[in-house]
Amino acid sequence: MTASAAPQQRIKAKKRPGDQIFSGSTVFAGSLILVILAAVAIFLIAESLPAFTASADDIGIEAGNFWTYVGPLVFGTLWAAALALLMALPVAIGIALFISHYAPRRVASTLGYIIDLLAAVPSVVFGLWGIKVLAPLVLPAYDWLNTNLGWFPLFSGQVSGTGRTILTVAIVLAVMILPIITAICREVFLQTPRLHEEAALALGATRWEMIQTAVLPFGRPGIISAAMLGLGRALGETMAVAMVLSPSVIVSFFLLTSQNPTTIAANIALNFPEAHDIGINVLLATGLVLFVITFAVNAVARIVINRRKAFSGAN
Repeated sequence: MTASAAPQQRIKAKKRPGDQIFSGSTVFAGSLILVILAAVAIFLIAESLPAFTASADDIGIEAGNFWTYVGPLVFGTLWAAALALLMALPVAIGIALFISHYAPRRVASTLGYIIDLLAAVPSVVFGLWGIKVLAPLVLPAYDWLNTNLGWFPLFSGQVSGTGRTILTVAIVLAVMILPIITAICREVFLQTPRLHEEAALALGATRWEMIQTAVLPFGRPGIISAAMLGLGRALGETMAVAMVLSPSVIVSFFLLTSQNPTTIAANIALNFPEAHDIGINVLLATGLVLFVITFAVNAVARIVINRRKAFSGAN
């Protein structure tokens, strides 16, 4: 055959108006979140610059500068959020495993609905519950911890007579982030490849051993993502912390005393109505610090998740 075949031309599908509208709207929506994030960051940076060079008298502290003022607030924010995550994560994983692999279908659907409903409760309701119900309820437990475990530094010191301590705040925050972590972990565990679960059971594994070898390794990135979302909620919570905690701008690891480190968000909420001039810039600067902390926590979580390859398999 002397004549060569003509090269095949690529056939391009004609773009329909609906496809173009949908593609453009998705690009606009994705770009909009970046624009909003950048606008918030620029606003915080611009308004925070005067606070970085403010004197101790302008800030309202005895000595030091802005970083001396914000240091205890950063500590209180991280300390309360870490305690809440430490309490909420194991419980959330246990509830998610019970719903996805142990509970009957009707019980699992009812419990899942209750967990999702708990996420819709306003934070002010959690704050009122923390003051009126939880704080008086935990006082006997705090006395017992101080009496029997007072040798441990976290439980030493003079026990608060009101129960409004950093540990009470951590319990409230743990209840608040529990539905978020549980809902994400539940959906991740339900996505475990069925072949992996059946293979583990066929090799003689018990249900718990199957969960250890198949479900938890597959769901590890989801667990990390859920934990970081819950941590972000705890870091930025305002009303519940401001209502429950008896705040002090200090660094203290004591969990049961009346003097407790406050958080950045609660400090802004309590002091912003009376702030003026440089005081507003100082509070906005602390908000910028919280913005950076939250961004860094989520960035680290994303790096950890991306370093682990996805589990292979089919449902």
